[in-house]
This record gives sequence, structure tokens and C-alpha cells, in this order.
Amino acid sequence: MIVVTGGAGFIGSNIVARLCESGAWDVVVCDRLETADLAKWKNIAKHPIADLWAPEELFEQLERHADRIEAVIHMGAISSTTEPDADLILRTNFSLSRDIWDWCAVRDVRMIYASSAATYGDGETGFEDRDDPESLNALRPLNAYGYSKYLFDQYAVRQADRDQAPPQWAGLKFFNVYGPNEGHKGGMKSVVAQIWPKVQAGETVSLFRSHNPNYPDGGQLRDFVFVDDVVNIILWLLERQDVSGVFNAGSGQARSFADLARATFAAAGKEPSIAYIDMPEAIRDRYQYFTEASMDRIRALGYGGQSTPLEEGVRRYVQDFLAQPDPYR
Repeated sequence: MIVVTGGAGFIGSNIVARLCESGAWDVVVCDRLETADLAKWKNIAKHPIADLWAPEELFEQLERHADRIEAVIHMGAISSTTEPDADLILRTNFSLSRDIWDWCAVRDVRMIYASSAATYGDGETGFEDRDDPESLNALRPLNAYGYSKYLFDQYAVRQADRDQAPPQWAGLKFFNVYGPNEGHKGGMKSVVAQIWPKVQAGETVSLFRSHNPNYPDGGQLRDFVFVDDVVNIILWLLERQDVSGVFNAGSGQARSFADLARATFAAAGKEPSIAYIDMPEAIRDRYQYFTEASMDRIRALGYGGQSTPLEEGVRRYVQDFLAQPDPYR
């Protein structure tokens, strides 16, 4: 049995889809589906999950099924970088993760969890996924979400150094992930999903104007990574029980928001039409103009998966999902 927390969410539901497709495990989802008119239940509706646990009963259920659980894939989190309640973020993203870690360590259950590229802050120290304590301590996240993930990475490494870790553990620093099953995320959806209605209608889409002289309008750079690629890393980790640590999960290549928008128009068979608007002043002083994952460490350990090129990933997302009557995986 594999338990996926946040398994009805974006990345979580894509993990669930692939695990169910493999047929190697009973797959349990721990999540809250909220209201029936939201999309989250549809994210998992096509897959034969073994059970659905409410978050408040997680530890009771873990104990009940402890002898069957091989791994916990912990994707459940408050992922909004603009959530104002820092206490709620820390309770959800740090304290809960710590408790799951401790349970897995005692029960000898493997754990893979979601970290974030937000731990890198403004990127001044680079995007190398060194996970020694000194390197982790040098990072300076810009928001409470990034801090919560940074804090748990530190906890994981410290406990591993004390031999108080699960038999295998891995934290994945997700960069800008896009792909199917993110319709429930509202303003936190990928740019592809946000601009799709206007692209589909042949209308002009708006991107932020640059307020940094080193970058043109629309030239702000991000490591955009197709969700299938990060799921591939997780499946590889499940096969490689000897690999533990904190690793980047990105494409390894920075591309511009303008490139992303043009790829979306191209996937729809339409000419690009892009306008630029001022970035809100509230975020200008903490806006990242560049992110790019170094993927060298995990590749040195044997991971051979190739990143989907941006244009191909966007084409698949648009044509196979967003443009379909049923856009869910």
C-alpha cells in the first residue's frame, strides 16, 4: 500500500494516476474533497484508489494499516505563496510533515515529500540542491510558504544525520509545475491554465511588464516543468530505495513567460497576442526574475529521465486536456 497525502490535488492526483496505472500497489488518497461542485474529486475519479482518508483521521488510519504501508508520498500542503496566516502554514506544512516523518521513521516506512523551489528565495545563492546543513541554512525564503518548506528540509536532514530517519526519504524542490488536474487551484494555477480561456477565444493575454532593466517585458525566466516529469522522478525514487536526500525537481532550463504564452497559442493553432501590464507594487520588491533547477545531483545518482521540452509539454497539456470536454487525467 502507498498513501498519497494531498492525493486529490494537482501533483498528488497525477502521482495517484501513475501508481494506479502500474497496478503494483493499493493506492490510498488522504485529502479533503471540499464541495461537490469543485474539481478535486474529478482529479481522482478515473482511478481505482483503494481508499480515501480524511486528513483528521490520517494517523489513526496509518496505525491501523501500518503492516501494509510501504511508503507515504506527502504532497498535502498549503501551497499558496500569498496565504496570510503564517501560523496555519507552519502547522500544515511543517508540523504535520514532522509528525508524518516521525511516524515513518518509527515504523520503517519510506517517505517522499514535497519541498519547493521557494526555499531558494530570490535565488541569490543559486539553485544548487545541496542538502548539507550549512547549505540549507544559507537559504533565505521570501515568504511563509517557502520558510515552512525550508524549515522541514532542515528537520529532515538533521534527523537523518542522527539516524532517526525513514529507511528511505526524499524531499523534492518543485519548480514551476504545469499540467492537468490543476483546475481547482484558482489564482495559483499555472500560467498556461490561467491564460487558456483567452487563448482559446483568440483574445489578447496579459503578462507582467518587467520592472528590472536586465529583463525585457515578458522575459522574466522560470524553470517550467511538465507534471509528468516530476512524477517520473517519484516513480524512480520508489524503485531506488538506496537514494535519499533533498533534490530539485525541475526541467533544468529557464524559459520566459513570453515563450510559455507563445507555446500556448501555438498549441491552440492561433497567432500569439500578448499585452503587458504593470506588476502590482505589493510584489515588485520580492519578485523572482530567474529560476533554473540544477538537476546534476539526482542525475549523478542514476536518474536518466529526460525533461519534456516546453513547447511539447504545453502542446500535450492543451491538446490532450485543456481543449477536451473532459480535461481531467
